[in-house]
Amino acid sequence: MRPAVVLHGYEAVKEALIDQGEEFSGRGSFPVVEKANKGLGIIFNNGKSWKEIRRFSLMTLRNFGMGKRSIEDRVQEEACSLVEELRKTKASLCDPTFILGCAPCNVICSIIFQNRFDYKDQDFLNLMKRLNENTSIASSPWMQICNTFPLLIDYFPGSHKKLLNNIAYLKSYTLEKIREHQESLDTNNPRDFIDCFLIKMEQENHNKQSEFTIENLAITISDLFGAGTETTSTTLRYGLLLLMKYPEVTVPTNLPHAVTQDIKFRNYLIPKLARMELFLFLTNILQKFTLKPLIDPKDIDITPVYNGFASVPPPYQLCFIPV
Repeated sequence: MRPAVVLHGYEAVKEALIDQGEEFSGRGSFPVVEKANKGLGIIFNNGKSWKEIRRFSLMTLRNFGMGKRSIEDRVQEEACSLVEELRKTKASLCDPTFILGCAPCNVICSIIFQNRFDYKDQDFLNLMKRLNENTSIASSPWMQICNTFPLLIDYFPGSHKKLLNNIAYLKSYTLEKIREHQESLDTNNPRDFIDCFLIKMEQENHNKQSEFTIENLAITISDLFGAGTETTSTTLRYGLLLLMKYPEVTVPTNLPHAVTQDIKFRNYLIPKLARMELFLFLTNILQKFTLKPLIDPKDIDITPVYNGFASVPPPYQLCFIPV
């Protein structure tokens, strides 16, 4: 009922979303989430509101990434905690989904809330459980049906109800954290993303049309949670699955080389001594453990169980054998 254009293949997607990114930056309709987010935040926002919140968020995240402790320091610290948590499995079979979600989530938490969580913290466990559920639900065929026929959202039962409940829980939790920050805010010494947003709100309090509201802050934080957690943890989970199926790719390499300056090589930009979150988490795991699958590598199925909002790998178990 709604005409759509499908871009297929790397070149077409790159040409549209990168080379002509500005023209293609509008957000298509996603009715289920729009019902909860009311068009606020970053991920499911549009137009002037999206541009303002996105610009502010990028600037603030950069400031915290390049401030007293660089983002690399945060990731390295969390990678050590991740390795210690994996050691506690004592090389027994485990499903890595939860642990691999905790690490990137804590990196974003340290920027949003100033502090990381202990992996056994009950609030943390609840947040992780709901984030994991939402990624799977949002990627399911039923969600695509609901987004195509939005009338189903209000009048039919289904997993979309759980997704909306989870979004409401995340929003409630972030509103509680925002209230705590309001009570202890020092405008001259912002501690984290929430403080910076609250200060911006004060600066904009004369502007009746301001995008900087408590509601927008709560939804933006939820968006940062999803964007900063599930994208990385799902990729890590898929990475370990692929490494078990194709163990030959972890053979020793040549003497390591580093670039002496930023360089473009085969259409890839290689910055001088870059450190990325996925790289640091994955290499820390591979340096400390041998991955032992439950079944023969040739029998490992790498077909995604869902392939909508994200490509979600099938559930699996493995043993992390200390090297």
